Amino acid sequence: MSATDFNAVVEVICKEDPRYDRKAYTFVREGLDRTVKELRKKERARATGPRHVSGPELLEGLRAHALDQYGPLTQTVLHAWGVRRCGDFGEIVFNLIEYRMFSKTDTDRREDFSEVYDFADAFVKPFLPREPRRARPASSATAEPA
Repeated sequence: MSATDFNAVVEVICKEDPRYDRKAYTFVREGLDRTVKELRKKERARATGPRHVSGPELLEGLRAHALDQYGPLTQTVLHAWGVRRCGDFGEIVFNLIEYRMFSKTDTDRREDFSEVYDFADAFVKPFLPREPRRARPASSATAEPA
C-alpha cells in the first residue's frame, strides 16, 4: 500500500466519519508498523512471515509510540484528534479494515479495544511527580532582635 493510496482512503473515511482527524489515522498506521517490528524482535525464534497483531498488542504499541512521539503532551494531542479512549483507536482500526487498508482475522472485534487502559493512567500519570514534595522543617534557630 502506497502512502498516496492510504492518504486518499483516509480522506474518504474522514468525510464519511469526521470523528477523528486524519493525523490520528496516520498515527495508528505508524504505531502498527512499530508494534509489528517490536513484536518481531521479541519473537525472532519464530517464523518471520507476516504477523497478526491483536487489539491489546496494538494498543500497547500505540501507547509506547505516543509517549515517545509526544511525551507529556500525548493526551492533549490525542484529544485534539478526537481520540479520548482505547475504543476510539478500535474505531479507527475498523474504519481502515472496512477500506482494506488493514486486515483482520475472524476473531478480531471492536470490543478487543474496549478500555484496555485508562488514558490518564497511560498518558498523564507517567509524567506526574512520583512522591509529593515534603515541606522542609522550620529552622530551629530564630533570629533574636538586637
